[in-house]
Amino acid sequence: MRVRVLLFGVLKDIFQRGEEPLELAPGATVSDLLDHYRHLAPEKGKFFYSLALAVNQQYAAPTHILEDGDEVALLPPVSGGTEATLSRSSYQCEIVRHRIPTEKLLDRIKQGEDGAVVVFEGIVRNHTRSRQTLFLDYEAYEPMALNQMNALAEKVLATYKVREIAMVHRLGRLEIGESSVLIVVASAHRTAAFDACRFAIDTLKRTVPIWKKEHFMDGVVWADGEPFPEELRVDQGSASGAGE
Repeated sequence: MRVRVLLFGVLKDIFQRGEEPLELAPGATVSDLLDHYRHLAPEKGKFFYSLALAVNQQYAAPTHILEDGDEVALLPPVSGGTEATLSRSSYQCEIVRHRIPTEKLLDRIKQGEDGAVVVFEGIVRNHTRSRQTLFLDYEAYEPMALNQMNALAEKVLATYKVREIAMVHRLGRLEIGESSVLIVVASAHRTAAFDACRFAIDTLKRTVPIWKKEHFMDGVVWADGEPFPEELRVDQGSASGAGE
């Protein structure tokens, strides 16, 4: 059988490609596919245990059995769709390639019943660990990223007493001082708004497949991502290979 494999972030640099078809034996699992790439880059053995995997834009366990025509994505820890119009709804998630319209979005969200609107805006800074940053470049597994953002927004609304949440992430080249991500939460009370906004950005940075490439005066690197939650990682519940 044949599957389509997508490679993101640093994996694109390791294998010098972003996608490829792969022939596998009938009944092969996600773990079998991952073993193929481990064998191609044995010097990166430990790195593979930090990955998450997705099949047809849904996170999948290593034991998941693949079928002919599946799309399989290998996802390094994340840094961190389609454009939508600004509409009145309980949540709004977007992935864009233009400047994030913070003021416009904030004005739209605020309503008379709100006692608090909390805003988190991620900004491109001019340094990382004492290295001077020139610019950043963001990429994403876009369909899955947007799905994950929507699911996260729904979870926020179900968990916290907030009226509305909006999340926007920008892709492509970003210059110093530009906004990479915006989260706006509206609520009757400030505590719920603060808690929901913090949860949203922390979870987005761990689970939404978006990666950041940092361009410095003295080189280029993919940013170290925050670890995936344990239940999403390749090494979930498995001790095999832990000593590699």
